[in-house]
Amino acid sequence: MTAFWTDPDFDEHELVQLVHDRASGLTAVIAIHSTHLGGAGGGVRFWRYADPAGGLTDALRLSRGMSYKNAMAGLAMGGGKAVILSDAAGTKTPGMLAAFADAVEALGGRYVTAQDVGMSMDDIMAISRRTAFVSGLPPAAGEAGGTPGPFTAQGIFLGIKAAVRHKLGRDSMAGLHVAVQGAGAVGGGTARLLAADGARLTIADMDAAKAQALAAELGGTAVAADAIMAVPCDVFSPCALGAILDDAGIARLNTGIVAGGANNQLARPEHGAALAARDILYAPDYVINAGGIVSVAVEYLARTKGQPADLGEVEARIAAIPGRLEAIWAESAASGRSPDVVADAMARKLIGR
Repeated sequence: MTAFWTDPDFDEHELVQLVHDRASGLTAVIAIHSTHLGGAGGGVRFWRYADPAGGLTDALRLSRGMSYKNAMAGLAMGGGKAVILSDAAGTKTPGMLAAFADAVEALGGRYVTAQDVGMSMDDIMAISRRTAFVSGLPPAAGEAGGTPGPFTAQGIFLGIKAAVRHKLGRDSMAGLHVAVQGAGAVGGGTARLLAADGARLTIADMDAAKAQALAAELGGTAVAADAIMAVPCDVFSPCALGAILDDAGIARLNTGIVAGGANNQLARPEHGAALAARDILYAPDYVINAGGIVSVAVEYLARTKGQPADLGEVEARIAAIPGRLEAIWAESAASGRSPDVVADAMARKLIGR
């Protein structure tokens, strides 16, 4: 694994910590990008990387994205992320989760963890038994909390509708074609909301059976995972893993709008301009997909004050996502800068950088 300060995605992170526990076999990276607005909130990802250095890069990029996401959502939390490196067999043991929880606890609240790709609610509950610096726990009746995926999907749905209004002048999704990449909790939740609003769907996932099942449920069509980006559509919604919008990926797109829930969709900073050059409207990922962290943050901050987690506050903050996107697109049009550059500048100002 390369030294983190030589990684091109190191952005003056406050802390980058490699965690190794010999007894359990845990190897993890915890990256804190900023605590300017509060404890660094961001989930823990369990993933297999072809090269362990990929885990470091992922943690750096994701933690920076969380700083921006939390700031743009108006949350009193900074940005961080953790990655647990999986072996080829996907080994995840109680000992590994305990060792990770202890590493979070040792940071004393500088990092607050939550559920992300590869982690279940049972995993998060196990972590919560050893540290209080965790959120996304099962909620009390009528309160915010629980798995963040449905809240993320709600924000993405509202963001897609905002993009359609902005680009196509349409208030309804009825009859519009959306290609959804990813049929998991976020992609599936987004697809169901789109279908209920009348959209026509094409769906793909690395698990072809999952894509087929979701398409059958919603009256859509399933295609191979490597075909989804070239599908002619009104909206392409990436809701799987990131870095798909590179030179080759952008060249394949046959759409006027990219709006989805995957983190770090742009492979490199220049790819935002590449989308704009093709007249493709881009919804910056950390703005449109903020619904999940809104729920997590409201829950955690309420718990630290001994107060109930206000579900109404979560819903109101998610309802504000379209307005944030409209402000970004308006500034983009006025300045000639691509939406990702505009959003980054707004976020960096909010975190004092």
